[in-house]
Amino acid sequence: MTDRRYKQRKSSIVAKIAAVGCASIVLAGCIGFGIASAGGSAQEVDAFGIDAMSAPVSEADTATFAESATDSSAHEATVLASTAKRDISKGIEAIEAEEEAARIAAEEAARAEEAARVAAAEAAKAEQQARAAQDSAASALASLPDVDFSVGKEAFISTWSQRIDAYLSGSPLAGQGVTFATAAWEYGVDPRWSPAISNTESSKGAVCFKPYNAWGWGQSSWGSWEEAINAHVAGLASAYGYSITYGAAMKYCPPNYDHWFNATLGQMQMI
Repeated sequence: MTDRRYKQRKSSIVAKIAAVGCASIVLAGCIGFGIASAGGSAQEVDAFGIDAMSAPVSEADTATFAESATDSSAHEATVLASTAKRDISKGIEAIEAEEEAARIAAEEAARAEEAARVAAAEAAKAEQQARAAQDSAASALASLPDVDFSVGKEAFISTWSQRIDAYLSGSPLAGQGVTFATAAWEYGVDPRWSPAISNTESSKGAVCFKPYNAWGWGQSSWGSWEEAINAHVAGLASAYGYSITYGAAMKYCPPNYDHWFNATLGQMQMI
């Protein structure tokens, strides 16, 4: 009889130990998954996992362990559910907005770089063209005969009056050769320059936008050709120098200086 009771008691203890072992395994998994949320520590894990296996366990202890495992699992489920319910749409929108802004900034930077390269290339091309034009202008100017001021005032005015009158024949400025030649002598200007500009700007006075202004000279107007010629020649002397140059053309007619230079120089060569 005693042996039977001893065997029953021994079986009961084995069953309890097995139950406690299962509960410990479940509890250890739960604690390992959410140890921060459950508030456990490494020492507690050791206490539940090691001490529980080495010490005798009662039915009450088994129930307590099972209840703790259930509570831990329930807490983990609550934490996961809470995380799932969080609204993360604002975070996603912020990330997408940041990426879009970065993309736009990159595109704008690329466009700016391309525009800068195009501008640099155009500037280099324009500079090269300007140098070529100046070289060409220098060659053309070399073909323009010099004006001899050493002959004296009377000979200078007589010679150039005749040549300018021949050039202006049949135009509104006809007969003004002596006026141009005298003004050129007085101001030290090439006597061909002002008459040639009158052709470039107004077809020798045929189309004047202001009275007696045959040279496109600002917004000026005068009361006679004599007054106008003297004013224009004096203005050339003070603002442009002795005779035509490529630089003078760029200043006199910026929008179309190359054509202006060639047209005016061609007329000067005809006088």
